[in-house]
Amino acid sequence: MIKYRGLSLGLFIIFIFVLLAIFAPIISSHDPSSIYTDFLRISPFQEKGFLLGTDDLGRDILSRLLFGSRISLLVGASVVAISLTCGTTLGLLSGYFRGTVDTIIMGVIDVLMSFPSILLAILVISILGPGLNNAMMAVAIVGIPNFTRIVRSSVMVEKNKDYHLAAVSSGASSGRIIFKEIFPNILAPLIVQATLGFSEAILSVAALGFLGLGAQPPLPEWGIMLSDARPFIESNPSMVTLPGLCIFFVLLGFNLMGDGLRDYFDPKLKRR
Repeated sequence: MIKYRGLSLGLFIIFIFVLLAIFAPIISSHDPSSIYTDFLRISPFQEKGFLLGTDDLGRDILSRLLFGSRISLLVGASVVAISLTCGTTLGLLSGYFRGTVDTIIMGVIDVLMSFPSILLAILVISILGPGLNNAMMAVAIVGIPNFTRIVRSSVMVEKNKDYHLAAVSSGASSGRIIFKEIFPNILAPLIVQATLGFSEAILSVAALGFLGLGAQPPLPEWGIMLSDARPFIESNPSMVTLPGLCIFFVLLGFNLMGDGLRDYFDPKLKRR
């Protein structure tokens, strides 16, 4: 792990946020939705009972950040699970069978990729309606093309290798060849993409929450916290800075881990 310092640092950052999410009820001394009208917009370290201060409604910022980490990690895991499952299935079918199947699947993928990701997510939410679950579904749909294209190209490479030709010659079924022979050999790029997909999912859902299309109040979601703090960016900058830093460090952790895993799985980069 010493050789891959970025990977180690990314894992460490993510590990810290996972611990904060798990032990949020123990670390926090306040409910994230509780309102304390006598303590409005308290600055960090100004009041003993509110370590990182309070927001415009008197809610404890530390509690909201801690419980917000739960939402963000859950969002990342859910979005990646949906995108990974759908994208991998489509990519396997497209890359292996080619022909009409490939034309139809990649035609749909090309249409999806022709939209800017955030615009496509907003379009999906306009159909489904605002809310955290719908935002997760919208971001998952946006992430499907990335997995599909990666899997498709990997399958096309694997089909030209000797083990695939041997499996076909032995009379193995297409299902067995796809899931027993080819799929295990394309896991490396999938793992890397899934890791990077975590950061993209968290950022996209936070952006939708900031726009009022994702998670809805009073959920302690980082995007909502940024949106609520906009009017006080000059009078109380910590209300904006703290959730922004949380998003930054989570994205940094997953991006470092993704880059580190890419270097680890790529033989050319390992030789360098």
